[in-house]
Amino acid sequence: MALLSPRLHRFRLTKLHHVSASKPTKATKLTLRKNSRCCSAIAIDAPSSLTDAAGIRWGSTTFQGLREEMEDDAVVRSDGFNDFLFAAVFDGHGGYSSVKFLREELYKDCVAALQGGQLLNGGDFEVIKAALEKAFDDTDKRLLLLLEAAGEEDESGATATVAFIRNDVLFISHLGDSCVVLSRSGGAQVLTSSHRPYGNNSTSLQEIRRIREAGGWIVNGRICGDISVSRAFGDIRFKTKKSEMLQKGVEEGRWSEKFISRVQFNGDLVTASPEIFQVTLGSNAEFVLMASDGLWDYMNSSDAVMFVRNELRQHGDVQLACEALAQAALDKGSQDNVSIIMADLGRTDWQNLPLQQDNVIFELAQALATMGLVSLGIWWASSSFSL
Repeated sequence: MALLSPRLHRFRLTKLHHVSASKPTKATKLTLRKNSRCCSAIAIDAPSSLTDAAGIRWGSTTFQGLREEMEDDAVVRSDGFNDFLFAAVFDGHGGYSSVKFLREELYKDCVAALQGGQLLNGGDFEVIKAALEKAFDDTDKRLLLLLEAAGEEDESGATATVAFIRNDVLFISHLGDSCVVLSRSGGAQVLTSSHRPYGNNSTSLQEIRRIREAGGWIVNGRICGDISVSRAFGDIRFKTKKSEMLQKGVEEGRWSEKFISRVQFNGDLVTASPEIFQVTLGSNAEFVLMASDGLWDYMNSSDAVMFVRNELRQHGDVQLACEALAQAALDKGSQDNVSIIMADLGRTDWQNLPLQQDNVIFELAQALATMGLVSLGIWWASSSFSL
């Protein structure tokens, strides 16, 4: 039986987490005894984190936080894609059923579309992109059929950020508001954009335009005043049940019959079409960090990278670093579910890496310069007044 780290002794076993069938690893769904915080973590067979896929060490953690339900999930698998590691973060809403479906079925559709990893090894980005688009579309169609069979009882949906990681290259298929960050020599490189219908960045403006062209509208950053993400699996009321959604809004007094008589839908308001990226992992690439918005809404990418580097500098254990980062998000006030996957690419000698700290001297110099400018302004104003 694997020895758990001291931090994991604070948890109790409740549910199995998905791992590769090719390795005798132990994986557990764990629940913190107090504050209703849940953790889905990988218990390892060695003092360090699990190593697989050409020397990549990885860890995975999910915390429920202060939410009444756990709707996030994280999956890591090292089978089915030859030399590539499959990692996915799911952020559900309206229930867990869509996430439960995705954690099994999206992986299967990706295996089939990518021909067991052959297309990934081939390296033709356009071919890979078409295959992943098909996999996401097939999965969403089957999920919608499942939700239709459940009737009005299930209007759940889920975002999904999927990464295929090899030591030298990374492919990302992303929809929703989770995020992938790459640490390069301590610098944070954000690889994805949030699909949300508000803000002035190019992605948000594109999403707003797409929704309006499809016949939808935005109220307070939410599609039809309801959902705050514009790309997701499921969410049947914004796809095949849009007319029913309109009528239900009339019954609930959210809008009038006259209003809906003017609405003309030309497409899905929420789409499961992913953005797909290819990233070359050079010699300065240290680790890949994937997480749901329960982390990123409370910690920026630079702070998260610095936090993880300092954790790895202290103990080198990716799993412990995952847990510590999730706990840090909760300590900063996150009330959302938090899911994190981390992949250390095995290039960095963490034991001999200097501890990364904020540049206190630089900040002090900035403060003194600011004080000097303020004092000069006060002196100039006083002199002018006396004249």
